[in-house]
Amino acid sequence: MNPSNSSQWLALVIGNSRFHWGYFEGATLQKSWDTPHLTTRSITQTIPNSLLIPEVPNNLPIYLASVVPSQTKLWQNYPKLNLITLEQIPLKKLYPTLGIDRALAVLGSGEKYGFPCLVIDAGTALTFTGVDNNSTLVGGAILPGLTLQLQVLANKTAALPQTNLPFNLPSRWSTTTPEAIQSGIIYTILAGVESFIEDWLEKFPTSRVVLTGGDSCFLVDYLQSNNTSLLDYISQDDNLMFEGIKSVSIY
Repeated sequence: MNPSNSSQWLALVIGNSRFHWGYFEGATLQKSWDTPHLTTRSITQTIPNSLLIPEVPNNLPIYLASVVPSQTKLWQNYPKLNLITLEQIPLKKLYPTLGIDRALAVLGSGEKYGFPCLVIDAGTALTFTGVDNNSTLVGGAILPGLTLQLQVLANKTAALPQTNLPFNLPSRWSTTTPEAIQSGIIYTILAGVESFIEDWLEKFPTSRVVLTGGDSCFLVDYLQSNNTSLLDYISQDDNLMFEGIKSVSIY
């Protein structure tokens, strides 16, 4: 199936924490939403309505990319499944263990905003993935994401509380434990993000930097509040992986 010629189809990215869905009509993304992972039930003839929004039929073709093998197995018997692999990504010098989500996001960014590009995905993991103007992978980095760092401190210590990401940039010099946790994680992440962006722009001055992922809106707001000089180079886009899937399905 070539989705550019098909009326309706679904893109599904199985991330570390949840499903990311995109509903397409032809080559146009109409809706996107997230749902929890499946339990142990396998999918056979139709998609459970609990995973869909009301206007989407439950028997559409699916283009699926996954970083969770146990969840991928639950879709293997779906008759209209198209599994996307790293070998299908039209970028050069991809290494075998590169996450398919990272590859699709940077492909989608390049297709939409142009190459070279740097994608910063603020999800469960915070990842940096850069591709040059010849569509060749330059490299990247991986570290725990903002929310994951907050969760780990609460889960792996005896006295530190669970803390959520604040809507506003906290005071750097905090006087309560929750705010001190927020400050420590957020300001060190911001320093790292700005350092990676600055280094990338030294190599590729015309590049766009695109933030995506569940915590990317927080990260963009924090960068704005921190008065970074890099904002002119930065965009925020939640649908990069869907752009990548659309590109792969048409190639």
